[in-house]
Amino acid sequence: MTLHLATRLRRTRASAWSRALHGETVLTPADLIWPLFITEGDAEEPISTLPGVSRWPVAGIVQRAKEARDLGIPCVALFPNTPRHLRTEDGREALNPDNLMCRATRAIKDAVPDIGVLTDVALDPYTAHGHDGLVDANGYVLNDATVEVLVGQSLNQARAGADIIAPSDMMDGRIGAIRTALEEGAFPNVQIMSYAAKYASAFYGPFRDAVGAAGLLQGDKKTYQMDPANAEEALREVALDLDEGADSVMVKPGLPYLDIIVRVKQAFDVPVFAYQVSGEYAMIEAAVAAGAGDRDKLVLETLLAFKRAGCSGVLTYHALHAAKLLHG
Repeated sequence: MTLHLATRLRRTRASAWSRALHGETVLTPADLIWPLFITEGDAEEPISTLPGVSRWPVAGIVQRAKEARDLGIPCVALFPNTPRHLRTEDGREALNPDNLMCRATRAIKDAVPDIGVLTDVALDPYTAHGHDGLVDANGYVLNDATVEVLVGQSLNQARAGADIIAPSDMMDGRIGAIRTALEEGAFPNVQIMSYAAKYASAFYGPFRDAVGAAGLLQGDKKTYQMDPANAEEALREVALDLDEGADSVMVKPGLPYLDIIVRVKQAFDVPVFAYQVSGEYAMIEAAVAAGAGDRDKLVLETLLAFKRAGCSGVLTYHALHAAKLLHG
């Protein structure tokens, strides 16, 4: 039997050239931000819970930045593995102008000035208790006192050459305070990418290994990171951060929160980024290791999902691999 159909949607799918012509979403290396972990010393340190990902000394971080630049990745995101003896209750190492983050930032901007550097603003890589802020005698993270330290941390990173300040702490009011400090500190062109909707997720485990925070955390982060059950609250968080001066916003984690990405993009029509977090990366790698999936296809399909949902870009540990695939 032959059907006489005015519309056959399969017509445009019948050949590769036609599928390319009618594609609605495009993924390029310019859509990627590559998170990198910094360590002291001179040697690469593979991270067991993140197969294929390592901590790098400052010289190695510079080489990774050059690789990213050469493949068209426009920005790298830095996270330090602060030595244990420098982690204190007040996280004072965050204010040290010669800490790992600042040294790596300066080295990249000296050697690869045409790549963007995004620096994480939060105290968890620097505190002995593993929280993103200062805590009181009951273990509660203090909001306003923490914001004061975050402002100093942001200025410290801006002086080192950071292009994007990315507060990941989820303290109330920190975006406005940081924006004011950057303006008054002669850094008006330093961007703020706010972790505006960061959830208290079970997908962060390998990251805490990577920054040396595993086993340090006392309690959990539910009093400041968002409840995974909430969506309307995410829109309120985004609205506040935009009003306070954020240039772009982030949803974290990524794939489990695609609905939040869509709602944020539709509600505000601003640059929205997703962080494909360590647990998401680890699941893809575990599937590949088990023979349950093809890495290349899984990586590109998940990244395309973020773009389709409305993201301007994605932070992903697969950035280098994806960029190589996209270059063919």
